[in-house]
Amino acid sequence: MSKDKPIGIFDSGVGGTSIWKEIHHLLPLEHTIYLADSFNAPYGEKSSEEIVRLSIKNTEKLLEMGAKIIVVACNTATTNAITHLRTSYNIPFIGIEPAIKPAALQTRAKCIGILATKGTLSSNLFARASDLYSKDNKIVEVVGKGLVEKIEQGQKDARVVHDMLTELLEPMIQAGIDYLVLGCSHYPYLIPTLKKILPPHVQIIDSGMAVAKQTRVVLQSLDLLTSEKQQIPEFFTNGDPKILAEIIPAPLNSFKVNYLDF
Repeated sequence: MSKDKPIGIFDSGVGGTSIWKEIHHLLPLEHTIYLADSFNAPYGEKSSEEIVRLSIKNTEKLLEMGAKIIVVACNTATTNAITHLRTSYNIPFIGIEPAIKPAALQTRAKCIGILATKGTLSSNLFARASDLYSKDNKIVEVVGKGLVEKIEQGQKDARVVHDMLTELLEPMIQAGIDYLVLGCSHYPYLIPTLKKILPPHVQIIDSGMAVAKQTRVVLQSLDLLTSEKQQIPEFFTNGDPKILAEIIPAPLNSFKVNYLDF
């Protein structure tokens, strides 16, 4: 495998750019290819079988594009499909799971909240992690129903999203959480709104930097870190390229976003 092949990243839509941003920041010389499967978003309400099928489709496209490693920048796809992907393809996969462990280890209130999709919260992988850290802590799980759709529509800052989050967070606030774990790669884009609603002492945790660090560790262990000069990232979506372009943080949003039917 050539060191100069790209890092492939896929998500159910635009949310995984929160993961891409951390990878690009930590590994700026690496060539990255990002696939946004926005046509099929959200994954969170789909069956496990359908999530696996879509994850295979995305993987095949990234392999076709020459990926040397694949980052599954989607909690729902990770928790439902990554075991299948790892046993089916001879390429490293990096997954993303809700950061329950750091929240459980740091909470003083012994009460943490997890905001995630139905597909993540109902998965076996999540259940095992939750069981492990719920022995000494109360875990308040809430399905962020409708949030991914609003973000995919470019409405992350809309008043309707504020109102949705106010309702979704109420049981967590009432329970007295001091940590909120974001269990969907779309949700970091809601942090400004979340901070307006949550009590000021509540800490928000997402998995972006942890995923970037693990990607670097795996590439180093396989001697696959690039030695070339920085290359321009590539972004592809089967949805609206404008929405994907707008959500990429400035000044990074100067990169071209391409429509691709995949």
